[in-house]
Amino acid sequence: MATLLAVNSAASLWGPYKDIWQTVGNALWRRQPEAVHLLDMILKKHKPDFISLFRNPPKNVQQHEKVQKASTEGVAIQGQQGTRLLPEQLIKEAFILSDLFDIGELAAVELLLAGEHQQPHFPGLTRGLVAVLLYWDGKRCIANSLKALVQSRRGKTWTLELSPELVSMTTRFTDELMEQGLTYKILTLVSQIDVNNEFEKLQRERGLGSEKHRKEVSDLIKECRQSLAESLFAWACQSPLGKDDTLLLIGHLERVTVEANGSLDSVNLALLMALLYCFDASFIDQNTEERDDMIQQLPLLTERQYIATIHSRLQDSQPWKLPGLQATVRLAWALALRGVSQLPDVTALAEFTEADEAMAELAIADNVFLFLTESVVVSENFYQEEFYIRRIHNLITDFLALMPMKVKQLRNRADEDARMIHMSMQMGNDPPISLRRDLEHLMLLIGELYRKNPFNLELALEYWCPSEPLQTTTLLGSYLGVAHQRPPQRQVVLSKFVRQMGDLLPPTIYIPYLKMLQGLASGPQCAHYCFSLLKVNGSGHDLSLVKLKTLQKGREGMENIQGAGGSPVSWEHFFHSLMLYHEHLRKDLPSADSVQYRHLPLRGITQKEQDGLIAFLQLTSTIITWSENARLALCEHPQWTPVVVILGLLQCSIPPVLKAELLRTLAAFGRSPEIAALLWQSLEYTQILQTVRVPSQRHAIGIEVELNEIESRCEEYPLTRAFCQLISTLVESSFPSNLGAGLRPPGFDPYLQFLRDSVFLRFRTRAYRRPAEKWEVAEVVLEVFHKLLRDYEPQLEDFVDQCVELQGEEIMAYKPPGFSLMYHLLNESPMLELALSLLEEGVKQLDTYAPFPGKKHLEKAAQHCLALLNLTLQKENLFMDLLRESQLALIVSPLEQLLQGINPRTKKADNVVNIARYLYHGNTNPELAFESAKILCCISCNTNIQIKLVGDFTHDQSISQKLMAGFVECLDSEDTEEFIRLEEGSELEKKLAGIRHETRIHILNLLITSLERSPPSLALYLLGFELKKPVSTTNLQDPGVLGCPRTCLHAILNILEKGTEGRTGPVAVRESPQLAELCYQVIYQLCACSDTSGPTLRYLRTSQDFLFSQLQHLPFSNKEYEISILNQMSWLMKTASIELRVTSLNRQRSHTQRLLHLLLDDMPVKPFSDGEGGIEDENRSVSGFLHFDTATKVRRKILSILDSIDFSQEIPEPLQLDFFDRVQIEQVIANCEHKNLRGQTVCNVKLLHRVLVAEVNALQGMAAIGQRPLLMEEISTILQYVVARNKLLQCLHAKRHVLESWRQLVEIILTACPQDLIQTEDRQLIIRDILQDVHDKILDDEAAQELMPVVAGAVFTLTAHLSQAVRTEQKQPLALGLGEAHYAFVLEGSLTAPPPAENPVVDFASIGDSSLHIILKKLLDFILKTGGGFQRVRTHLYGSLLYYLQIAQRPDEPDTLEAAKKTMWERLTAPEDVFSKLQRENVAIIESYGAALMEVVCRDACDGHEIGRMLALALLDRIVAVDKQQQWLLYLSNSGYLKVLVDSLVEDDHTLQSLLTPQPPLLKALYTYESKMAFLTRVAKIQQGALELLRSGVIVRLAQCQVYDMRPEMDPQGVFGMRDPPVFIPTPVDRYRQILLPALRLCQVILTSSMAQHLQAAGQVLQFLISHSDATQAVLRCQDASAGSLQELALLTGVISKAALPGILSELDVDVNEGSLMELQGHIGRFQRQCLGLLSRFGGSDRLRQFKFQDDNVEGDRVSKKDEIELAMQQICANVMEYCQSLMLQSSPAFQQAVCLFTPSLSETMNREGPRQDTQAPVVPYWRLPGLGIIVYLLKQSANDFFSYYDSHRRSVNKLQNVEQLPPDEIKELCQSVMPAGVDKISTAQKYVLARRRLVKLINNRAKLLSLCSFIIETCLFILWRHLEYYLLHCTPTDSQDSLFASRTLFKSRRLQDSFASEANVDFRSGLTAVSQHDIDQLQADAINAFGESLQKKLLDIEGLYSKVRSRYSFIQALVRRIRGLLRISRN
Repeated sequence: MATLLAVNSAASLWGPYKDIWQTVGNALWRRQPEAVHLLDMILKKHKPDFISLFRNPPKNVQQHEKVQKASTEGVAIQGQQGTRLLPEQLIKEAFILSDLFDIGELAAVELLLAGEHQQPHFPGLTRGLVAVLLYWDGKRCIANSLKALVQSRRGKTWTLELSPELVSMTTRFTDELMEQGLTYKILTLVSQIDVNNEFEKLQRERGLGSEKHRKEVSDLIKECRQSLAESLFAWACQSPLGKDDTLLLIGHLERVTVEANGSLDSVNLALLMALLYCFDASFIDQNTEERDDMIQQLPLLTERQYIATIHSRLQDSQPWKLPGLQATVRLAWALALRGVSQLPDVTALAEFTEADEAMAELAIADNVFLFLTESVVVSENFYQEEFYIRRIHNLITDFLALMPMKVKQLRNRADEDARMIHMSMQMGNDPPISLRRDLEHLMLLIGELYRKNPFNLELALEYWCPSEPLQTTTLLGSYLGVAHQRPPQRQVVLSKFVRQMGDLLPPTIYIPYLKMLQGLASGPQCAHYCFSLLKVNGSGHDLSLVKLKTLQKGREGMENIQGAGGSPVSWEHFFHSLMLYHEHLRKDLPSADSVQYRHLPLRGITQKEQDGLIAFLQLTSTIITWSENARLALCEHPQWTPVVVILGLLQCSIPPVLKAELLRTLAAFGRSPEIAALLWQSLEYTQILQTVRVPSQRHAIGIEVELNEIESRCEEYPLTRAFCQLISTLVESSFPSNLGAGLRPPGFDPYLQFLRDSVFLRFRTRAYRRPAEKWEVAEVVLEVFHKLLRDYEPQLEDFVDQCVELQGEEIMAYKPPGFSLMYHLLNESPMLELALSLLEEGVKQLDTYAPFPGKKHLEKAAQHCLALLNLTLQKENLFMDLLRESQLALIVSPLEQLLQGINPRTKKADNVVNIARYLYHGNTNPELAFESAKILCCISCNTNIQIKLVGDFTHDQSISQKLMAGFVECLDSEDTEEFIRLEEGSELEKKLAGIRHETRIHILNLLITSLERSPPSLALYLLGFELKKPVSTTNLQDPGVLGCPRTCLHAILNILEKGTEGRTGPVAVRESPQLAELCYQVIYQLCACSDTSGPTLRYLRTSQDFLFSQLQHLPFSNKEYEISILNQMSWLMKTASIELRVTSLNRQRSHTQRLLHLLLDDMPVKPFSDGEGGIEDENRSVSGFLHFDTATKVRRKILSILDSIDFSQEIPEPLQLDFFDRVQIEQVIANCEHKNLRGQTVCNVKLLHRVLVAEVNALQGMAAIGQRPLLMEEISTILQYVVARNKLLQCLHAKRHVLESWRQLVEIILTACPQDLIQTEDRQLIIRDILQDVHDKILDDEAAQELMPVVAGAVFTLTAHLSQAVRTEQKQPLALGLGEAHYAFVLEGSLTAPPPAENPVVDFASIGDSSLHIILKKLLDFILKTGGGFQRVRTHLYGSLLYYLQIAQRPDEPDTLEAAKKTMWERLTAPEDVFSKLQRENVAIIESYGAALMEVVCRDACDGHEIGRMLALALLDRIVAVDKQQQWLLYLSNSGYLKVLVDSLVEDDHTLQSLLTPQPPLLKALYTYESKMAFLTRVAKIQQGALELLRSGVIVRLAQCQVYDMRPEMDPQGVFGMRDPPVFIPTPVDRYRQILLPALRLCQVILTSSMAQHLQAAGQVLQFLISHSDATQAVLRCQDASAGSLQELALLTGVISKAALPGILSELDVDVNEGSLMELQGHIGRFQRQCLGLLSRFGGSDRLRQFKFQDDNVEGDRVSKKDEIELAMQQICANVMEYCQSLMLQSSPAFQQAVCLFTPSLSETMNREGPRQDTQAPVVPYWRLPGLGIIVYLLKQSANDFFSYYDSHRRSVNKLQNVEQLPPDEIKELCQSVMPAGVDKISTAQKYVLARRRLVKLINNRAKLLSLCSFIIETCLFILWRHLEYYLLHCTPTDSQDSLFASRTLFKSRRLQDSFASEANVDFRSGLTAVSQHDIDQLQADAINAFGESLQKKLLDIEGLYSKVRSRYSFIQALVRRIRGLLRISRN
C-alpha cells in the first residue's frame, strides 16, 4: 500500500502530460525519427488518460489521513529513499487545492511540490498559484496532444506527410478512443468548463494572483476548450463522425448562443465547422486514387439510416437558440443532399434528396447568409484556420453552382423589391418593412469572406473565368495562357453569377454588389480580372446627359441611372460621375467668409450617393492596391484623370468621411513611384495642407482647419488619419527634395510641422468619440516619422545653410525632414517627451493584461516610438560628428543621456526602465520586445551609462524582479511557442518566430558588450552575479536554491542543454546556430574574465556538468550555417581549455582526466562511474599499440573536430563587368569597408549600393536612361559578388578562429594538464596522429593559405611536445638497471621481426621510426609549400624542424669516465645505435629534397624577419652538424650564401655599436648576430668549412669591425648606479661580452680545425687580435674576477696560445717593412708578457683569494656560477701552460738553446708552503719573468684539486645511479639549482627529472675539470723538466762571461725568421742576467725539497686513476723519472 501512496515529484497531473506533449510534438511536428518509437510507448502507457479525458484522481480517505500526518511522519517520494516531512502550510494548501479541483489529496501535494520546483520560472508567484497553472497546463497538454494526434490521422482533407507507419499508429490509437465515446466526452467537457465559473472558484480560494497570472490561467482554460473542440473539428475533416456522434454534435449546437458582438466564439465556431465537414461531400469531385476508399467511409453515402436520422432531426421545426446557426446547418445539409443526388445509384435515397430545395428554403428563410456574415466570418478565429475559410467558400460556391434556380429566385425577389421601393418613393410613402434582403446578404457575405486573404489562397479566383475574349491582352497577357483550356463547369457558373448580377442592377443591391466585387478583387490576379470587368462594362455608352439631368432633378440617388442602358458598375460611369460632382460642387465653393464654410451647403451629395461613392472608391482602392498595372492604366487614362478629379473634389465642401475615402484612394494610387512624384506636385498645387500663406487671405484653409474646426468638434478624425496615411505612402514611394520650389522655401518641412505640431503633439489632448481612434491617430502619424527617419542618412550638406532665391529675395531652405526629426529627438523637445510618455503609458496598459479599445494601435504606436529611438541611436554618432564639423549653431545631446533624464510624471529617471519593461511582454508582443532589446543593446556600449542603469534596474525590488523575468522570458521564448507547422505556418507566425529569435540575439549581444565593460555592469546583474560584494565571491546556484532567481545564465544554459541527452546533440546548434554561437560566447567570456571565472566554472562543473555534456557532441556539423557552427565550436573549445587549465592548477584530477578521456580516447566511450581510470585503463594504453584491435577503435574526438574544419575555401568568381570600370569598383569596395562587431573587415553592402545607385542616377542623357535596367542589373551582380566576398572573409575568419581554439585546446592538453594523466606512449601516439592529420589537411592543394599561420603554430607546439615525449622515453632506460633497459628495448623491438640475439635493432620511439620519418617529410613539404612568402609561417616550421631534429640528438649523458675502458677497435666495430641510425635516416630524407629546400632555408637565413633569420640559421647549424656528406656546406659555399653571411658581419657592425649605449634601442640585432656567429662557428668545426670561411675572409671581416674596440668601462657600483640589475636587458658590459665571445670562439674553432692552413689562419687571427689590441690588453689585464671576465680571458688565452707564436710572423705577408715588423713583434711580446703574468694570478696563491671572494657572492646567484668560475680559472691556467709549451717547442727545437720562460727560483713555492709573509704583492712583478716556483706551485695545486674533483665526481655518479633513494632535502636542493622558484608545486616524478639533470651537469663539469687538471699537470711537468734540464745541464752561470757572449753571437747569427724568438729571448734574458752558480745550486736544493716523494706519489696515482683511462699511458711516469734523475745529478 505504501508504494501506492508515494508522491510523484513531477506531479502526475502535470509532468507526464508535459512529456506526452513533448513527444507528440517531436514525432509529428519536428519529424524526429527516433521519437516515433517513444510515441508508441507513451501512447500505450497513457491510453487511460486519453480515454478518461480530463478525469482527475478522486479524493480518498486513506490519502487524506496520510497527508494529514505528513508533517510528522512524512511522505515517500518516488525514486528517493526515505520520507520527506511536509510543512503544515503546504498540507493546508493541499487540502484547499484538493477541494478546489476535486482531485486526490496526494495529487494536490504533488502539484504543490512541482509548483515549488517550478517557482523560479514564475517570478512573483507563490507555489499555490504555480500549482494552479500547472494543473491547467497538464490539461492543456493532453488536449493539445489529442488534437495533434487527430490531425495526423489518415483522411480526406489534408495530409501531414508523415511516415505511413506513424500515420497508421495514430489513426489506430484515435479510432480506439472514438470507440470509447470521445465525442461525448469532448462535448461534455466543452459545456462544463467555463472560464467564469473556474475563476469564481479560484477567486473564493485566493487562487488568482497578479493580472499576468489571471491572464495565463484564463488563456490555459480557453486553450483547453479550444483544443478539445478543434480535435473534433480535425476528426470531422479527416473522417466524418458516425450517426450518434453527429446527433450529439447537433444537440450541442442547438443550445449555443453568440458573444456580445454577435459572433460565435472560437470553440463553437470549431464545433460548427466540425458539423459542416461531416456534411462535406466536395471531395467526390476530385479524382484522387483514394476517392473510392473515402466514399466507402462516408456515412452520408453509405448509410441510409444516417441520412434518415439526420434529415428528420434537421427538419424538426423546434427552433434552436440561434436560428441562424440552425439555418447554416440546414443549408449545409441541403447542399450535401444535392451533392449526393448527383452521384449515380442513389435512387434509394430519393425521398431525402428530393427534399433539398425545401431544406434550403428553410435555411434562407432564417437569414442564413446574414448569420454567416455577422456571426461566422467576423469571428476572430475564422481567418486563423485555412480549412474554415475553405469550408465556407465551398458552402457558398456549392450553393451558387448546385442551386442555380434558388439564386435566380433570389435575384427576381430583389428586383421585385426594388420596384416596390421605387414606387413607394414615387408616391411619397415609406418603403414597406417586410422586404427580404437575401441577395444583398449573400453579396455582402461573399464580399466579407474574400476580403482578407491570410494564407494567400486566392479562393476568389474561382469566380473569374478567364475564357472570355478580353480586349486588354496587354494588361492580362500573363493570365491569358489559360484561355485555351476549357475552365471547369463550376467556374463558368460562378463567373456568370458575377457578371449577370451586375446587369440591370436594381438600386437596392448596388452597394452590396460593389462590396462583393471588392471582396472578389482581393488578390493580385483577382484584381486584374475585376479591373477588366469594370472596363468592359463601361465601353461604348455615354451617360453624361443622364447624369446631369439626374443632378438637376432632385437627388434620387445615383442608383436611378440605368435608364440609358450601360452598366453603372464601370470605370467610365464612376469617373464620369466624379467629374460631374466636381463640376457641380466647384460652383458651390464657399466665399472667403468661413461662416458659410462650416455649415455644409444644402446642395451637396445625399447620404445614399455618398455611400455609393464610398463603396466605389473602396473597390477602386482594393483593385489598384493589388494590381500595379490597373493603377497605371487608370492614372494614365486621358478622359478619366482620377487623380486630378479626386484632388479637385477634396477642395470642395464635402463631408470629412468622403474626403477621407478620397485621400485613401489617392494613397493607393501613390504606391507607384511614378504616380507619387506627380501626386506631390499636385498636393502642393492644390494646397490640401496650406503651405503658402497669401497676404490677402484672411483665414487659413486646408486640412489644418478641418482638423481644428470640424473634426475636433465632431470628435472623429477620419480625414486626419487618411491624410497621414497618404503622406506615409507617398514618403515611401518617392521623396521630392525640392517640393514647393518657386512659391516657398522648398522642402517637406510644412508637412512635417503639421504632422508634428498639430497632429502628434496634440493627439493626447483632443477628445475622441471612439476611444480607439486616439491610438489610431498616434499610430499613423508615428508611422510617417518612422519612415522619414528610417530613410534619412546624415549628409554633410544637411549641415550647411542653403539659401534659395524666392521672388527676388534670399531665404533659407528647409532642412530634410530626417534632420529635423533627429534634432528634435536629440533635445529635450516636447516630441521626445511625448514619445517617452507614450511608451510609459503603453507599458502600463500592457501590464493590465486586459483588452481595451485600440490596443493593437497602441502597441503599433509604441513600436514606432521605440523604432524612432532606435534609429536615432544608430544615426546619432554620425549626426553629431557632422554637426561638430559644421558651423551650425545647434546644440544636441546624445539620446542615451537624454533617456537618463527625469520623467516629469514619476519624478524619477525611469525612462530606460520603462523601455526595458517591454521585454516582460515578449511573448505577447514580440515586436515591442525586439525594439526594446535593440535600444538596450545600443545604450549598453557606454560604460558610464551601464553603471547608472544597474542602479536604475535594481533599486526597486519588484521592478528589478520584473525586468530580470522579462530578459529571461525573452531568452526562454522558444519554449512558449507552439510547434509551428513549418510548411503550413502562416507568414505571420514565421515572422514572429524570426522576431523572437532576433530579440534573443540582441539580448545576448547586450550581455557580450556589457561583459567587456568593467563591473558593475548590466550583464553581471542579468547573469545573477553579486553587485554589492566583489563579483568573485558570488556563489551561483540553480534557480530556486537559496532564493536564487532564474537568471539569463540559466536561460542560456537551458538553450544549450536541450538535446544534449540524445544522440543528436544540442538542438540550438542545429536549429538556431547564431543564437547558440552567442550563448557559447557569453559562457566563454564569463569563464575568461578573472572576476567571473571562478564562480562560473564552479557552477558549470558541479551543477550542470556543462562542458562534458557539450563536448561529447563535438564536432557539430551543419553545412548551411558553417560560419556559426565553427564559431560555436571555437567558443566551446576555448572554454574547455580554460577548464582544463584551471582543474589542472587546482589539482582536480578526476575532472581533468574525464575531459581528457573524452577528447583523446580512441576506444569507444563507455560510461564510467567515477571518472577515475581503473585497471582496464592502465592495461589499455599499453595494449593499445601492441595488439592491433582496430575493430574497436574510434576516431579521437580531438581529431574528428579537426576533420570537421574544411580547410578549402570557395573563392567567388572575379567580377566580369560591362559598364563599370573594374579597378574603380575595387576601389569603391575598399572605401566601403568597415569593421563589423566581430572585428572583421567587411564591405558595407548598403553603403556600396547607395554609392553605385547615386552614380547611376547622376548619368545624364537618353542613352543612360535606356541603359538603366542593364546598369541596375550589373549593380546587383556587384553586390552579390561583395556579399560572397564578405561571406568568404567571415568564413576564413571563423576557420582561423576555430583552428586557433583547437590549437589552444591541444596546447593546454599537452602543456597544462598533469603529464601522468596521459601515458608516454599514448602521448606520442596522440601527437603523431594529430601531426599527421593536420599536415594532411594543410598540404591539400585546396587548403586556404590564410590558415597556414595557425596550423604552423600548432605544428610547432606539437613537434616540441613530440620531441620532449620521445626524449623523455629515451631517458627512462638510463635510470633503470641495464637488464630492465634491455627488456624495454626488446619489448619495443618485438614489433619488428624477432631480433638477432647479439645486437637487437630497435625502433627509436614507441611510435616507430617510420612515423617519425613521415612527420619529417610532411614538415619539409609544408616548408616548401609556403614558397616565397609566409616567412613567419616558416619560422614556426623551422622551430618544429629543430625540435624534430633534437629527437635524434644524444641526450646529455653523464661522463662516468668508464666509457673509455673500451678499446678503439671495440668502439669502431660497435653496432650503430638508435640515435645515429635515426640521424642518418633524417639526413637522407632532408637531402632527398635537394636544392629546393636548401634555397628556401638559406634565403631565410640571409634576410627577412629577425626571428625567421635566427631560426633558419639555427636549422642550418643543426643540419650542417649532422650532414656527413657535407652537401649543405657545399651548397652554401657554392651558391654564395656563406659569403653573404660573412660579409653581412660588417653591416652588423654599426647596429651592434648602437647596442652598447646604456639604453639600447632593441636587442634584436644582438640575437641575430649571436645566431650568425654560432652558425659560422659550427661551419668552422668542419675542416672543409674552416677552409671555406678563411677563403671568404671571415676573420678579416671581424678585424674590420669596430664594435670590438668599444669595450665599456666596468661599473663597480652595479648597473648605472642602480641597486637592482634590470631583469631582462643585460648590462652594457654583458652585452659587449655577448658580442666579443662569439668572435673569440670562432677564432678558436678556426685555429683548431684548419689543419692544412693552420699558419694562414693563425696569421689572420693574430691580425684580428692586433687590430683590436686595446680590447685584448684590457681583457688580459682582467680587472675583476667575475664569471664573465674569466670566460673572456679563458677564450682569449686559448686564442693567443694558438696564434701569437714566433713562427707565425714569417707566414705573414712577405713585404712587411721593418717598422711594422717591429710593431708586430712588440704586440706579440706584450701578449706573451701578459699571459705569463696571468700565471701568478691564477696559478699562484692569488687564486685562492679570488675564489674565496667569489664564494661570498655566490649565495644570491645560481650554484652553477661557481662551477663556471672554477672551470674558467682552470681553463686559463691550462691555456697559459699550453702557450708556454708551444713557445718553448717552437723557439728551440734543440735542447741546447732552450728558451727559458721562468727564472731558476722556486721562492714562490717556498714561501707559500711556509708560514705566510706580510708582503701582499706577488713576489715577481708581472713584467718581469716569473720564477719556476710558480710552476711547481701550480703542479701541487692541480694535484690536490684533481683528487677533490675526482671524489666529487664519484659521489655524484653514485647519487645519479640511486636518485630515488636520496633524502628529500637533497633532492630539493638539487632541483633549486635548476629551478629556483616553485619547486614545491611540482610532482615527485618531475623533481627526480630535475635532480637527474642537475647531477648530469655536475658530473660532466667535474669530468671537464679533471681533464683540465690532468693536462695542467702534464704540461707543468714537461716545462719543469725542460727548465731544470737547461739550468742544471746546459746553462752557463754568469761567472763564465765568454759562454754567455757565445750564446749572444749565436742569437745574432740567427735567421730573420727567428727574430720573434730572439727578441723574446733577449727580453727574457734581461730577467735572467743574474743567473749565478749560487742560483743554480739553490734551485737544485729547492727543487729536491719541493719535488718530494709525496708529490711524486700523487702524480703517479693520478696517472693510474685517470691518464691510463685516457690512453696516455705513462707520460707522467716518464717525466717524473727524468726530473728525479735531473735532481740527483750533482753539478760539478
